[in-house]
Amino acid sequence: MLTQQTINKLSAMKLNGMSKGFEEQLSSTAAQGLSFEERFGMLVDQEQTFRENQRLKRLLKTAKLKANACVEDIDYSHNRGLDKAQMAYLNSSDWIRQGFNLILTGPTGCGKTWIACALGNQACRHGLSVLFQRVPLMLEELQLGHADGSFRKRLMALAKVDLLILDDFGAATLNAQSRGDLLEVIDSRSGGKATAITSQIQVELLHDYLSGGNPTMADAILDRLVSGALRINLKGDSMRKLRTLKL
Repeated sequence: MLTQQTINKLSAMKLNGMSKGFEEQLSSTAAQGLSFEERFGMLVDQEQTFRENQRLKRLLKTAKLKANACVEDIDYSHNRGLDKAQMAYLNSSDWIRQGFNLILTGPTGCGKTWIACALGNQACRHGLSVLFQRVPLMLEELQLGHADGSFRKRLMALAKVDLLILDDFGAATLNAQSRGDLLEVIDSRSGGKATAITSQIQVELLHDYLSGGNPTMADAILDRLVSGALRINLKGDSMRKLRTLKL
């Protein structure tokens, strides 16, 4: 009876890892031979592991990553322009903590989005918040925000995450409103938050895409986004095509 009360109290205090671990110890003959300190230490470890796993689940759910990708599965066997030393640094997530931006460019199918999602997954493992957004859809939602009064709320949500992944940068047709919204998003994150973009447009051509007759706006966006950013320029055949050929 006392044992069940203890389990109930652990659950009531949301010590679910310890509660499960305690039940496992009760049914384990090996645990009976351990000292109190050893058994208690195991319970603390199980609670910590449980909380870390729950936090990771929450971060991944909130991130809404498009691809189920992880850095361990990045393919280096093809000459795509990936530098292993640079990738090792990116895998550490230190660039996110330091607020650096990342620009991934290359032709369609070369793996830009997949790599961005793998780095986002890794950031979640390191306890950092991530949000994946397709730029065309994000701009549509921000436009709706102007109409229903939720623009500032949406902007703050984009501003506060540790890593914002902007996918298909350059795929949306921009007008004066969307250029202004894009500047607001980039500006709200400059000076401390990391932003990663994937684009088929080379960095040197982004100014033309962003200007639309307003070079000042393009200068402002690129100054905040590109200055000091890490870059990966992917090349080679489509990874989708290569995977199909293997089957």
